[in-house]
Amino acid sequence: MDRMTVRDVDVKGKRVLVRVDFNVPLNPNGSISDDGRIRAAIPTLEYLVEQGAKVIIVSHLGRPDGKSIPSMSLEVTGERLSELIRHPVRFIDKCIGPEVESGVNSMADGDILLLENLRFHSEEETNDPEFSARLARFADIFVDDAFGTAHRKHASIVGITRHLPSVAGLLLEKELNSLGHILEKPVRPFCVLFGGAKIADKVKLLENVMDKVDVILVGGGMAATFLKANNYIVGKSIVDEKGLELAAKIMAKAAQHNIRLLLPRDVVVTGDLTPEARGICVQVENIPPLGKIVDIGLLTINQFTRELERCRTVFWNGPMGIYEMPQFSEGTKCMADVISRLHATTIIGGGSTAEIVAELKLADKMSFVSTGGGASMQYLSGENLPGVEALMRKL
Repeated sequence: MDRMTVRDVDVKGKRVLVRVDFNVPLNPNGSISDDGRIRAAIPTLEYLVEQGAKVIIVSHLGRPDGKSIPSMSLEVTGERLSELIRHPVRFIDKCIGPEVESGVNSMADGDILLLENLRFHSEEETNDPEFSARLARFADIFVDDAFGTAHRKHASIVGITRHLPSVAGLLLEKELNSLGHILEKPVRPFCVLFGGAKIADKVKLLENVMDKVDVILVGGGMAATFLKANNYIVGKSIVDEKGLELAAKIMAKAAQHNIRLLLPRDVVVTGDLTPEARGICVQVENIPPLGKIVDIGLLTINQFTRELERCRTVFWNGPMGIYEMPQFSEGTKCMADVISRLHATTIIGGGSTAEIVAELKLADKMSFVSTGGGASMQYLSGENLPGVEALMRKL
């Protein structure tokens, strides 16, 4: 990585503003259902504390659209961080203003202060210059450790770098190095397993790694669009009509590069999506007129497993079915289990896939689980990440 990191600057006694990604999923009662993103930030925070910095943490949570919404307060993340890091974390329910400046001025070296949700201010997402300046006012150094938002041009990601010396945190460095492994020289055979519904954001990625990938496996909501583009009848399955041409383009390019692109051989279909819905497994040639594809079938699970087991590098992004409905989660669970047992470099592409792997308690068995879905896809597509480009380059 060609950007300076927190190790390259003297932080002792300095007020260090750290942008993290504490946008964690919450249970209906407001508790945290997956603290993976908090855990991922700990190495940087511990390093700063050990070096005697005054650590000021900022993040966002949810989509409050510029309004102060109590259920999206970051206070709960501060409580969990304090438990994990075994260090007091003071919380202030503001992210700018006199109260924050007073709190920062009272900090001792090694203290940790967490500020309130940045997105309670609409100026955060519009990258307002004045908001950036107000954030920077109480700090000496800026550390970006929020890979999950590195693709956003927000005030706390890009704008603030105009006011403070700005470097990468240890998580951001690890993300870029781990994902860069795929772009530079993956050990082959290299397999990409795609699920989820969106096709457009995967086209550029595939084009960018087309000369390195050996196998592409397609499941999830994408499968219906690919099957239809390949002249199969997919019943009432949700099809990305705008993605049909893109799917055909991907299949044609894969053929040109002698890449094995495998679609499901069988799928689980249902007539409705109510909590009580039940599915049946059918071959893709026999999808009923009213059927909706909701998971991959057993033949496909076995086929995908065989392909994965022969690969030395695997990148996975997107569930194989409607994972949030337990009766349609089997394909996703099987792929997660298979990938966790591979003798290969296994990289999970963030977002819902990372949450699934964490829920199944398999994250520790993967080589790397990215904390950024959209950011990882954009980076692997060869596009610059604004949050990375804004940091200081190494000399």
